[in-house]
Amino acid sequence: MKILFIGSVKFSKRCLEHLFNLKLEVVGVITREHTGLNTDHADLQPLAESKGVPVLVTSNLNTSASLEWIEQYRPDIIFCFGWSNLLKAKILKAAPLGVIGFHPAALPANRGRHPLIWALAMGLSETATTFFLMDEGADSGDIISQLCLRIDATDDAGTLYEKVIENALQQLNEFIPNLINGTVKPKKQNNNLANVWRKRSKKDGLIDWRMSAKTISNLVRALTRPYPGAEFLRNNVGIKIWQAEVITNVVNNIEPGKVIGGTPLAPIIKCGEDALKIIEFEPVISFNNEEYL
Repeated sequence: MKILFIGSVKFSKRCLEHLFNLKLEVVGVITREHTGLNTDHADLQPLAESKGVPVLVTSNLNTSASLEWIEQYRPDIIFCFGWSNLLKAKILKAAPLGVIGFHPAALPANRGRHPLIWALAMGLSETATTFFLMDEGADSGDIISQLCLRIDATDDAGTLYEKVIENALQQLNEFIPNLINGTVKPKKQNNNLANVWRKRSKKDGLIDWRMSAKTISNLVRALTRPYPGAEFLRNNVGIKIWQAEVITNVVNNIEPGKVIGGTPLAPIIKCGEDALKIIEFEPVISFNNEEYL
């Protein structure tokens, strides 16, 4: 089975490495240069070239030139893992077995943008990793493999990202043999059960101390590395929080945003409910006890 691989993030690279380790026939790789769009960007060109696999670097797959480049390698199937743009019909039909995509959510629920960030920010305790046959919609194609994934209270964007990779590699091991022998049985999604998560904006990462400490903690977990970080303003300077801890059993008649304890470099800040201890943040500054943020 000849595979053409498309991707541009850390997840893509780990999957491509896995395909090479499985000794599968990868006939071409398409990737893109870093545009700042994905904080977890990974250039697949060095890996592909080290294996003698031809590479196309492009920011737009939906062109006649891209289609011609794909067709010259006559792939049986295309894997598209970690590409931020929808593919049009001519690309989706460029291989006889179609294009397999990936989405880290329990499709048909939670289609759309930033699924790991939203799952953590909303405090979900479970998600899933899903491979599906791509169509012209967003994450709406027939499912070929789905595996549940628990989100622990200690998980953040970094640890959950690694869990997603582990799940996905296990699924590749399971369904690729079925692709090769033609026994995959795709399952249609129930569109009545679908919802679509929107693209997040910078304002979604802004902390309002009137939020509960739990809500702020979830936001910090969601936006920590490799993502850009949740932040608040102190004297009109943005402070990014990378790690924080909820403090309970605090006096409730203290207004949100007041520093109520801790140390100058690990302050405890009163929230709308409970308080938050800031463990890692940047730029590193000293907080004064009793100041208001």
